[in-house]
Amino acid sequence: MRVAGEDVTIVMIEDDEGHARLIEKNIRRAGIANEMVPFTLGSAALDYIFGVNIDKKTVDTRHLLILLDLNLPDMSGIDILEQIKANERTKHLPIVVLTTTDDELEIQKCYDLGANVYITKPVDYDGFANAIRSLGLFFSIIQIP
Repeated sequence: MRVAGEDVTIVMIEDDEGHARLIEKNIRRAGIANEMVPFTLGSAALDYIFGVNIDKKTVDTRHLLILLDLNLPDMSGIDILEQIKANERTKHLPIVVLTTTDDELEIQKCYDLGANVYITKPVDYDGFANAIRSLGLFFSIIQIP
């Protein structure tokens, strides 16, 4: 996945190592070779998303796709979603919520806050791969400011 000639970095916020491995395996199986930066803590992920990366690129010059679990040990995924979407510099970032929660009110809340896709684990990985591919297509046809 590329935006404006730049590679998109996939930020995976998932505290369950087994789920993280399965997610990455199926992303790779779908033919997506983008860099993936994993986090088990929401606070560390937010530091990365809002901060400067190793190449000294700021959030304004990086292209990120966020895979977000809602049930994290240090904070709620809902809080992470709210913070990303409330920030002028990050509100455009696409967020795929991947979680075990299938509560309709929580799903609606995620969409209301700006989530692009909500997938319940255990994941139908063909559906997940299609969602990731669709976001790749989304990236290819829009210009992210």
